[in-house]
Amino acid sequence: MSRYSLLPAQEAAERALEAPAGHQRIAIVQEMSEIELRFANNTVSTNGRRRDRRTTVVTFRPVPGGTAVGVASSAAGTAAELAQLVEESEAGAAGAAPAEDAFPLVEDGPPGGEPWEEPPRQAEVGSVHHVAGALGPAFGRAQAEGEVLAGFAAQHLHTTYLATSTGLRLRHTQPAAKLEMVGRSPQGDRSAWVGLGGRDLADLDVAGAEDTLRGRLAWAERRLDLPAGRYETLLPPAAVADLMIFMSAAMGGRDAEDGRSVFSAPGGRTRVGEALSPTPFTLRGDPAEPGLACAPFLVASVSGRDVSVFDNGLPLEPTSWLSEGRLQRLRYHRAGAARSGVPPAPPIGNLLLEVPGATSSLEEMVRSTQRALLLTCLWYIRPVDPATLLLTGLTRDGVYLVEDGEVVGAVNNFRFNESPVDLLARASEAGRTQACLAREANEWLSRTAMPALRIPDFNMSTVSPAS
Repeated sequence: MSRYSLLPAQEAAERALEAPAGHQRIAIVQEMSEIELRFANNTVSTNGRRRDRRTTVVTFRPVPGGTAVGVASSAAGTAAELAQLVEESEAGAAGAAPAEDAFPLVEDGPPGGEPWEEPPRQAEVGSVHHVAGALGPAFGRAQAEGEVLAGFAAQHLHTTYLATSTGLRLRHTQPAAKLEMVGRSPQGDRSAWVGLGGRDLADLDVAGAEDTLRGRLAWAERRLDLPAGRYETLLPPAAVADLMIFMSAAMGGRDAEDGRSVFSAPGGRTRVGEALSPTPFTLRGDPAEPGLACAPFLVASVSGRDVSVFDNGLPLEPTSWLSEGRLQRLRYHRAGAARSGVPPAPPIGNLLLEVPGATSSLEEMVRSTQRALLLTCLWYIRPVDPATLLLTGLTRDGVYLVEDGEVVGAVNNFRFNESPVDLLARASEAGRTQACLAREANEWLSRTAMPALRIPDFNMSTVSPAS
């Protein structure tokens, strides 16, 4: 093979492991295959297919006082590019101080797994044809109603190859599909959003998403203006997912011990074991969750406060972060867990919030409502205070007023100020958990399942002029 030919992913990983005596190394090769379709103004605007590769080489070098680490990442595909990447990783390790997260490399990965020698899979065009075929009639109906549809559909298929000096050879293929659709009036005074996520675009209910949009646009034909204040509010699963993803991201054990998070307790302790809500919420992740399955082993291209490159290949197990409303676990890499005397708890690639026995749909919760706001989604969410996990953000593409069990019109947008930890404590009702797609945070975590929540006093802090 020529020095300038693209190396197979497995060969690139094997070559990257060749290290000087006494050094250890990890190679991560990620192959991405994606098909995308965009539409606007009731027509498909662009579509395309792309492939990409990302290679990460981690070198571990013994130094006085511990182990130094060098990490280098690039789109290296040829032997020449890989050699350069390895050299950069070696140089990084040569100039680094001992790593705080140093720990023996993982020797045993999860049982079973995908065949290492298999080539990466490619995203299938047929799944996009399913969406395009459903959009054609939807465009016609929107045109007839004087409405405009726009959005984005994508089918992703990512294959990860992980090889280590300790002998691990792990492969994982992750399919992911999403559809986001916005419906608007030509004047822009009415709008609604729907998002769907899954493993394959062919499984997504495009017609159902269109029906939801059309219903919400019909609700908005009557416009009502409301002042800022605290309102009973129904949060749909998509909005709950955005909030829970932010909460999950704040569940670092080291930050909590350092007094830097909402999960901190006095004296360098954490709130693990404390009841956060009288409602018996469970917040969990599980690599084998049906429909939301994710990698059964850890893949870490860089170290952080709670994730470590030393832990690459660590088997992931079902983990409950909350159980019966109590904080059960915080995230720790193995070195941090050893220092704190707790079990390691790496992040999982999915997130589920559940209440035992909850069966109500969002529609049923609406019908049992005397007066409340019904949100579509949240947007532009930003942290304000890590000590309380106070977030601020905007409502977008549809806030509706419910009276006597029926939606009676759309209201103006608001800026909100709320903490997801406080919301769980104050929730007065939770519906059944269902797969959903967060609007803002789906780029970071698209595999979520959440219930709708009823919050008796959601803080709409100011009126937003956004339409």
